[in-house]
Amino acid sequence: MAGAIPAETVVAVVGAGTMGAGIARVAAAAGHRVLLHDSAAGAVARALGELDVRLARDVERGRLSQSEAAALRSRIEDVPSIGAFGDAGLVVEAVVEDRDVKLEVLRLVEEVVAPGTILATNTSSLSVTSIAAGLARPQQLVGTHFFNPAPVMPLVEIVHGTATASTVADVVAATVAAWGKSPVHCASTPGFIVNRVARPFYLEALRLLTEGVADAATIDAIVTGAGGFPLGPFALMDLIGIDVNLAVSKSIYEQTFHDSRFTPSPMQQALVDAGRLGRKTGRGFYDHTSGVPAPRLAPPGPTPSEVVVPSFMAHEEALVARLERAGMRVRRADDDSFAIRVGDVSIHPTDGRPASMYPVDGEERRIVVMDAVLEWESAERVAIAADSRTDPDVVATAAGALQAAGLEVCVVDDAPGLVVARIVSQIVNVAADAALFGVAHPDDIDVAMRLGTNYPGGPFSWCDAGGSARWLGVTESLRWFYGEDRYRVSRLLRRSVYEGVAMRDLVRT
Repeated sequence: MAGAIPAETVVAVVGAGTMGAGIARVAAAAGHRVLLHDSAAGAVARALGELDVRLARDVERGRLSQSEAAALRSRIEDVPSIGAFGDAGLVVEAVVEDRDVKLEVLRLVEEVVAPGTILATNTSSLSVTSIAAGLARPQQLVGTHFFNPAPVMPLVEIVHGTATASTVADVVAATVAAWGKSPVHCASTPGFIVNRVARPFYLEALRLLTEGVADAATIDAIVTGAGGFPLGPFALMDLIGIDVNLAVSKSIYEQTFHDSRFTPSPMQQALVDAGRLGRKTGRGFYDHTSGVPAPRLAPPGPTPSEVVVPSFMAHEEALVARLERAGMRVRRADDDSFAIRVGDVSIHPTDGRPASMYPVDGEERRIVVMDAVLEWESAERVAIAADSRTDPDVVATAAGALQAAGLEVCVVDDAPGLVVARIVSQIVNVAADAALFGVAHPDDIDVAMRLGTNYPGGPFSWCDAGGSARWLGVTESLRWFYGEDRYRVSRLLRRSVYEGVAMRDLVRT
């Protein structure tokens, strides 16, 4: 394994925008002399002025000493042209996200640096293979995807183009690790790791909203309160910018030759067309001038004195413990039931089927389906659904039992997979194919999703903890219900279940 470049190595950065200036600060903080250039007049001066303000703030707040801030600032030099990069051992290009512009800059860099100088193109979506193909020394180019803001965000995707020398990628990975970052390796494929694997988080939520399963605020509340995600998909799209999020979805959709898994949502396009881009325009999925609406919660239901639970609940044992702590008598069933029973009401943990597809004895339907929860101990809410033939008192009874366990209950329209199970199953499914197709190793995918998106876990760790079968079952139900290739099951996920082997252990290393 190659080591990091020494601290005495000169690092050059082209582009003094937000990302370029941030990368320059990270390199300077690690002790490198940094040469910063931008073709726009005054851009570097403005960037360094903003850096001075941030460093002064960090000193004021005790994050840096005055001498540390001064030393860091002294290591960044404003240079007038790329011609000054001759002594650089690593050049990071961080200009506009345009393949032709990046290639033009990197060709100029190649003309002035030594043959062994490493070139890095900082990109969130462009093909490193395509950029490298236009260079004289394509083996020296590697992609780096720093996340914004670069000085704060820990993740860096190290993107291997087809021609990238493995030693070059290893050196850059070791270097950003020495800079205090967490590098993950991935192939130069559409979306790399994070943008690819995160697509279902948005796209499935958009489909749920389009189908009227629940409103945006309720979906967001379920995703955060039952899934443990820091932000719901609609709040996050409003924060990122709906136009930016849509552009990423379109890019991945086009680059994957219209893979239906990544089909953009017409609803998102309509908001962009209307100029409702999220927080930056004041309106997106939410009206940020009046505040985010509250989720729709079920009214208080009756508190049961007893619940009957299966002899073993694979994923809901912690819910059983919450019911017991709430003072309810919990009795284990002496049959093969998979449902929690409150009187004659059955609460079925979702297997992906809508409530209308669960069989019943007789004419009366007294069945409610309960959404997946990733961590029952810390969960704040849960979603339930029943079909249109179910009496409202059945839903109230189920809600009362879950409310007694300290959970807010959201009643959503009957739909396959409900909310959390549907979104998470598709994140797992897309991640499985990413590993299968050599985009990245499962370990790197898990790290990327935790650090790049702040997910409560990684898709492979979710399978390690609870098994792959639940996510396979939900995906198969979605495929059956919709009959769409969008929900085709990854071969890796299916193998994991059928062979009883963790997905990460089935991936070639």
